[in-house]
Amino acid sequence: MKSPKSILLVVERNADVPALMCKTLGLARGFGARVELFLCDSEQAYVLAHTYDQRGISTARAASTAAALHYLGGLRELAAGSGVETAIDAQCESPLYESVVRKVLHSAPDMVIKAIAVEDARKHGAPDPNDWQLMRTCPSTLMLTGRRAWRKPPCFAAAVDVSEEETADVAGTVLAAAVLLARGFGADLHVAYGERRSGTQSAARAEKLRRLCDGAGIAPERTHILSGDPERTLPLFLTDQTFDVLVLGALAHRAGGTTPVGTLTSTLLDALDCDFVLVKPPSYRSPIDTAVA
Repeated sequence: MKSPKSILLVVERNADVPALMCKTLGLARGFGARVELFLCDSEQAYVLAHTYDQRGISTARAASTAAALHYLGGLRELAAGSGVETAIDAQCESPLYESVVRKVLHSAPDMVIKAIAVEDARKHGAPDPNDWQLMRTCPSTLMLTGRRAWRKPPCFAAAVDVSEEETADVAGTVLAAAVLLARGFGADLHVAYGERRSGTQSAARAEKLRRLCDGAGIAPERTHILSGDPERTLPLFLTDQTFDVLVLGALAHRAGGTTPVGTLTSTLLDALDCDFVLVKPPSYRSPIDTAVA
């Protein structure tokens, strides 16, 4: 991940838009980035696609897009005093995640920010199917954010995997993104790795992690190796530390062509009340075809 100079903010009317704007504009100011506000009326698009009488569909779609642009224009006026260059765009397409990915492929932002979809009984975000698909298919670094405000400065953590199962470039990519973002806020950064086994291979992986963190300037006291099943140890450790932002890899341990969201990633998103920055390796290519409208 390079220093974000362009940010795409996915705006949804049912989200906490003021909190979302506050975080996005703060991030943009910290990195001198421009922001594009993007709203896709996917619900209206779905209704129109399944309407028996297709007459007037184009007019209705254009009216939906115009209303979305009017709404975004109001948000741009509210952001005018922030010192951040802001643009707007809107679509009426379904499903939402495909529209967002096509926008990303067209505009090539360095980062995409979206609110986690819904509030569950525990009062933190729970991804919906669009969020999961966006994690899987978005080619840019993706931040899924909840309603909890960050501390000043925020505290960042990176969950890395230096096991043999992980493809070689993922741990370094995740750590580099975490270092970049934390430094942009003058924030502390902790690194956590869950080690399933003990023995010679465990010692070799610990040494690999140490070299990786030394190269990134992470102090030993902020490097944490947790013994046991990572799906149990990592959520417990990260919950106890109450980090504001967790940076981690988005996808499962695959070197081939499939790109499912990893089980550990799913567990952490379900367990933690923080914001998530999901990183893909430089070799990743989105399966969504820009030619499909």
